[in-house]
Amino acid sequence: MQVSAYLKLSVAVAATTILLKAGAWWITGSVSLLSDALEALVNLAGAMFALAMVTIAAQPADDEHPFGHHKAEYFSSGFEGALILVAALAIIWAAVERFRAPQPLESLGWGLGLSVLSSALNAALAWAMLRKAREHRSIALEADARHLFTDVWTSAGVVLGLLAVMATGWLWLDPLVAIAVALNIVREGVALLRRSVDGLMDRALEPQVQAQIEQVLDGFRHHVLRFDHVATRRAGARRFVELHMHLPGQWSLGRAAALRGDVEQALMSAVPGLRASIQLLPMDMETHGRDEEDLP
Repeated sequence: MQVSAYLKLSVAVAATTILLKAGAWWITGSVSLLSDALEALVNLAGAMFALAMVTIAAQPADDEHPFGHHKAEYFSSGFEGALILVAALAIIWAAVERFRAPQPLESLGWGLGLSVLSSALNAALAWAMLRKAREHRSIALEADARHLFTDVWTSAGVVLGLLAVMATGWLWLDPLVAIAVALNIVREGVALLRRSVDGLMDRALEPQVQAQIEQVLDGFRHHVLRFDHVATRRAGARRFVELHMHLPGQWSLGRAAALRGDVEQALMSAVPGLRASIQLLPMDMETHGRDEEDLP
């Protein structure tokens, strides 16, 4: 199943959980269950936006976007993070109002049953989506999966809180649990926003991936060949590395180009999704890897 298919399934599951959680809130009047339903609404909006961004990211390069559209996935992560923060504020507002005017809860058994059912759906989907996200290196799919996992833990906290209300009769536990839910999803929202910003700022590849690249280059290094100015970045599922390869000045262009092709092929075979760009230079020539105005 492709990334877009998982996101379409996420949209369908989110719509189903909204109905289940909204029903649980309606029959119980619990503000913590209302907070759970609001987060499910965020799940739906996030999944729909992620699907749109993944569709854009899959488009081939064109004249206006010669490097492709891969970074579109980062907008999905940022959008979902912002939605989470908005939902958290709405939950806190509702919880404060309930602190001011406590209300009795009704039919908690049915409400808890619907909440547990929706959580089971989210947990199964989130687990499958996270595996697919790691396989395809999709930040949009990973963001949606992690948000679903947050929703599962949120629902678990709500269920435990309402069980405590049933056991003690302390109605103030209901809004207290709702506020705890809000603070938990704020943390997840901030993490998603940070990852989105990192991606748009051309963050370097993961240390383990950089180590793989260096290992490949070590296999080619010898006294007449060296590499420098190695720079990496990530754009959605695509990975990039740029570097200089220094060769003896007396080598023919054909011989140098053939060796560069071997290095590029070895790098792309070692790191899935990598695009390598290698500049050929004679051994006695040095260039700057940064623009002059960027130098200190």
